[in-house]
Amino acid sequence: MRPTPPQPKGEPLFGNARQYADDPFRFLTACERSYGDVVSLDLGPLETYMLTDPDEIQRVLVADADSYVKPDFQDDAIGDLLGEGLLLSEGDTWQRQRDLANPAFAMARLGQFTDTIAGHAEAMVNEWRDGDSRDIELEMTQVTLDVICDLMLDVELTDSQRETIRENLGPIGARFEPDPIRFITPDWVPTPDNREYQAAIDELDRVVSEIIAERRGTEGHEDDEDPPMDVLSILLRAQNRGEQTSKQLRDEVVTMLLAGHDTTALTLTYSWYLLANHPEVERAVQAEADAVEGPVTFEAVRELDLIERVIQESMRLYPPVYVIFRQPTRDVELGGYRVPKGASVMLPQWAVHRSPDFWDEPDQFDPDRWLDQSDRPRFAYFPFGGGPRHCIGKHLAMLEAQVILATVAREFSLDTDREGELDLLPSLTAHPRGGMPMTLRGR
Repeated sequence: MRPTPPQPKGEPLFGNARQYADDPFRFLTACERSYGDVVSLDLGPLETYMLTDPDEIQRVLVADADSYVKPDFQDDAIGDLLGEGLLLSEGDTWQRQRDLANPAFAMARLGQFTDTIAGHAEAMVNEWRDGDSRDIELEMTQVTLDVICDLMLDVELTDSQRETIRENLGPIGARFEPDPIRFITPDWVPTPDNREYQAAIDELDRVVSEIIAERRGTEGHEDDEDPPMDVLSILLRAQNRGEQTSKQLRDEVVTMLLAGHDTTALTLTYSWYLLANHPEVERAVQAEADAVEGPVTFEAVRELDLIERVIQESMRLYPPVYVIFRQPTRDVELGGYRVPKGASVMLPQWAVHRSPDFWDEPDQFDPDRWLDQSDRPRFAYFPFGGGPRHCIGKHLAMLEAQVILATVAREFSLDTDREGELDLLPSLTAHPRGGMPMTLRGR
């Protein structure tokens, strides 16, 4: 094996943490272009290895997936938020929860979702007026939150519940912005940020308790001829069988609420921004959407080729999940280097999606690049992760994004004064700093 991977020069005490915290997107790109496929980083107590070779990423996520786990976040802030929901749980717990949830996301059910998604999109558009200025990130957050609550929890949020969730997304997100001081500060220290974060979780838990209480007793029974198959119904029936604790139920509902809407909302937000800056593509999208007669049906979605490519290209340029981590359970070899058991392996979608090694003019918005993918490594693009831990809702997310984008494009153009590369706010996901104010232009 080769000696230790190259490492960018850091600072005393903080190592590379300050460089990463100042602008993780620029830092990830610079490391990928300067140091090669494997880079050693000093970001805190764990050894960190950044991996950008698609073949090696595939090994980590797919071929050798059994040799990796998600880092042990259970005692960290994210563990306080998501607990042992599908995003963080491991081993038998994860497999049991995944098996329970799978039927809710089955491909056979997708066709039943389209009318619901279109209905929420149309309700949003009916509130819009020509010349309105709206924060499109907020609009997309609200509509995708309504969709996931309807489809996967079978509830309609009250205005108060929706506002509580919206108000507390900010402090929850802020807790995960890179901060070199936080890297060396234990999570149990009662800093103002930690106190605000815990208060936000408490408010979110209150809403979750209300949702569960509303649904309890209406979930149906095992011997029902056609029991409801949304995630919450499935979990409530499992709890009735003694297979689900109240804590597990809470963790899965929180995970569904947050992870179930955030990435789709961001994908749509960045799609609108990119279309606003590429009016020729926007006009083509509108023409494709106009060709659909009546509501956007499941059959119609199959014909929305350009809209699908726009969404794919949006997730390439602005992957909502911009980096994921794995931890080897044994010593492994990656890119010819030894990576010890328990180290942190960083897989940065942001850097790989924009690498000139795999993409022509990687910083340019070009939906037509998706017409031919034959020469591209499979994991040069992995917005939904990969392998057994791939995003359970990826097919729903794509369907939802296509239906919402087509429904809006038939009625409005969206204008923005912003141009060029966006200034992003790094949290668990990548958000546009300051939201996404846009002007609605009725067609």
